[in-house]
Amino acid sequence: MPRAAARPATARTAEQPIPPSRSLDAGDAAAKNRPLMEDIRLLGRLLGDVIREQEGKEAFELIERVRQLSVAYRLKKDASAGRVLDRLLKNLSTDQTVSVIRAFSYFSHLANIAEDRHHVRRRQHHEQQGHQQDGSLGLSFERLHRADVRSADVAATLAQAYISPVLTAHPTEVQRKSILDAERAIAELIGQRDDLRSERERRDNEALMRARITQLWQTRMLRYTKLTVADEIENALSYYQSTFLREIPKLYREIEQHLAGFAVPPFLRMGQWIGGDRDGNPNVTAATLRMALARQAEVALRFYLTEVHALGAELSISQMLAGITPEMQALADRSADQNPHREDEPYRRALVGIYARLAATLHALTGTEALRHAVAPQNPYTEASQFLADLGVIEASLQSHHAQALVAPRLAPLKRAVQVFGFHLATVDLRQSSDKHEAVVAELLQTARLHGDYAALDEMARRELLLGLLDDARPLRVHGAAYSELAVSELAIFEAAREMLSRYGREALRHYIISHTESVSDLLEVLLLQKECGLMTGTLDAGATNALIVVPLFETIGDLRQAEPIMREFYALPGITELVLRSGAEQDIMLGYSDSNKDGGFFTSNWELYRAELALVGLFGPLREQHGLILRLFHGRGGTVGRGGGPSYQAILAQPPGTVNGQIRLTEQGEVIGSKYANPEIGRRNLETLVAATLEATLLHTTPASKAGAPKAFLEAAAAISEASYSGYRKLVYGTPGFTDYFFAATPIREIAELNIGSRPASRKATRAIEDLRAIPWSFSWGQCRVALPGWCGFGSAIDAYLAEDRDERLKLLQRMHKQWPFFRTLLSNLDMVLAKSDLRIAARYVELVEDKRLGKRIFAAIKAEWERTHDALALITGEAERLQSNPALARSIEHRFPYLDPLNHLQVELMRRYRNRKDGAPENERLQRGIHISINGVAAGLRNTG
Repeated sequence: MPRAAARPATARTAEQPIPPSRSLDAGDAAAKNRPLMEDIRLLGRLLGDVIREQEGKEAFELIERVRQLSVAYRLKKDASAGRVLDRLLKNLSTDQTVSVIRAFSYFSHLANIAEDRHHVRRRQHHEQQGHQQDGSLGLSFERLHRADVRSADVAATLAQAYISPVLTAHPTEVQRKSILDAERAIAELIGQRDDLRSERERRDNEALMRARITQLWQTRMLRYTKLTVADEIENALSYYQSTFLREIPKLYREIEQHLAGFAVPPFLRMGQWIGGDRDGNPNVTAATLRMALARQAEVALRFYLTEVHALGAELSISQMLAGITPEMQALADRSADQNPHREDEPYRRALVGIYARLAATLHALTGTEALRHAVAPQNPYTEASQFLADLGVIEASLQSHHAQALVAPRLAPLKRAVQVFGFHLATVDLRQSSDKHEAVVAELLQTARLHGDYAALDEMARRELLLGLLDDARPLRVHGAAYSELAVSELAIFEAAREMLSRYGREALRHYIISHTESVSDLLEVLLLQKECGLMTGTLDAGATNALIVVPLFETIGDLRQAEPIMREFYALPGITELVLRSGAEQDIMLGYSDSNKDGGFFTSNWELYRAELALVGLFGPLREQHGLILRLFHGRGGTVGRGGGPSYQAILAQPPGTVNGQIRLTEQGEVIGSKYANPEIGRRNLETLVAATLEATLLHTTPASKAGAPKAFLEAAAAISEASYSGYRKLVYGTPGFTDYFFAATPIREIAELNIGSRPASRKATRAIEDLRAIPWSFSWGQCRVALPGWCGFGSAIDAYLAEDRDERLKLLQRMHKQWPFFRTLLSNLDMVLAKSDLRIAARYVELVEDKRLGKRIFAAIKAEWERTHDALALITGEAERLQSNPALARSIEHRFPYLDPLNHLQVELMRRYRNRKDGAPENERLQRGIHISINGVAAGLRNTG
């Protein structure tokens, strides 16, 4: 860590102002980043002070020595420093190693806080100068205006739009909530420093930061027990409390300002998988679904209670001085508040009554109690619209009696929050694998003696049988029959869903996602299970409606290629189109980025997703035109580029024309949730980017060169590259003898599986087969060892193969594709970022862990050769010899943080070596494991988009 700065010989007086020195106006990059570097140095100095105080001078000096050597090796290209560093790290004791790992891990966390603050600072500076950035609503509305898109057109688009980021609990989020809370406090303190003008203020601020950093150092970074679903629910809810509940109404207000005179409906809503995602997670049950929705309701209602209480303090208006509407008088009269001190204060009396109703609602929905009671809880609201109506009465009365100024600060954001979050907070998705549904349906049919071996039927026979059952009003379950644990558990989820919809409202549960959708019968089975549990009313041939949208998830390359044929055949079945139209005329389809990448590699995954989207839009276009049926694509993206990650703005604009159309859902996972939403202002900016990109993709990308959105030559080239990339990727990952053994030895996959970072197992089956490994730990492991293979593998050999003929002409074509085709340009931009964050010098250290040295050398040589081919191909197409040449901000970030990441990787390798060679029962085993897990945390924090 940076050494503590010497105290100045003479200090300013306590109230003497400090001249603002953190200028952002200078033209050169160093000046622009000076405030960032000042923040990083300050946080590093404070961390160093804490380490010296807590661990002693010797420990501090060791950490500082490691830092100096790492900086010399990385930034100054000092090879001798690298050799000294290597010897030093290998000779540390286990306790010394853990201490160094903790220091560099926490520095990564603190550097992230400083970078986030600087991002906000730069954004504010640009806006003050009148310069808008890509992803800002201001720039998007300027572009819409220049394209003659009227405000009325934007308002009409938003009236039909549905935009939803969906938080998921995949096993890569390695932060504890206690750590996140302390870091939020530090972020708030560092954000205050730009406005501090006296030495005393800055001293006080610094003291508070030192306290929080001390808290971090003395707080256990890791969980010692397995994360439960309840823990995951609480972690996710913390983002609503810190960011979403307050920042989303601010985002709506900004949109309203751009659309002055037009109403903005609640089109942006949050989604959750936590508590409803059962795919591969036996810990998610009907009980966890009930728990998730109850806790969500509690968070929403307690927020409303707090805001209503504060509103009561603000609306101290006396009837002696201002009139009210008759509706306002009636609302106040209905209140049970009899306090004589408020007799002439109708708004306060009304809000006391509203608070009592909310408190009663809280108890009815969650069984918990409000913190304060002016009058006893009574007359609970049965739905959020009733609460919203009461707030509307207050607003109308204020506006009609010269008190409009009192609406904007709190009442208007509260109304918007109720519109968006209701009493349910977020829509919870249900998800399960298709094979589980098949097993339950087979058991129901066998027990009812309707069919003894459903699994043996071919696809057409299954469809015929299932359609007949959907036309039959009778239930399948036999009263008194004993069913398997699986059947009981799965049916309980559907029954709980029916109960939760009744309790929390239509928006609480909307989607039922079917993992591994491979046939039409997979969809029909879920409809049948809905019917069995009362979520589908009526029969298919007699006006049936179903409560949950049946959402297929197409994951592998083969599944993506079958997406359009499956949906075409599904909608061709008798009664299906009518059922969907009667049930809301919405069809969500989820596309899996992670598994398709693990199956076919980076380029082929992206290309097949592109093709599948175009095919689906072509299929649903006539249904939209004839019946108004809405197609909504749900993008199962992760944090890494290998899992569909990368900047959301570019990713949305790179979608094929016509595939967004105001409708988009996308998952937010792993470390990305924290990096996007832990800071409230950055959270709002990320949501703003999502809205801005959706508007541009919908209203500006309406005249493609062809229905495919690109010239034929571009499409043919992409198809050829995809075929070669698929072949190259599969040859390396699935066709290379010993590759699986190499992966399990040269990455921390085994150690990640032991880390208590998720409630779900890392593998679907108890095997070492890559096919059975979940895509998330697969990608996470490659990121940890700095190879990041899922984000680039196959591209280099594909370009080599493509350029083997007509090299000059084909290269010119690829260069045109990069300049003119958003899909290809975004793909290469993400590839650029992945290559920049990978480091084969570091990766080579992990090869030492492979026991079969010849195997390790052979496979790493193959990986390195493909990486170099990819690096050269990217430079050839873009004309940029250096990585991130077109993204200097990210390049600087990587340059600053990698010297602090390198020691973590080196020490991770050393501890993995010791741990894997450990003797059972050795006293240091637990410390070795803890050190490895802390290093995983630190590397994940340093790379940021690892989830």
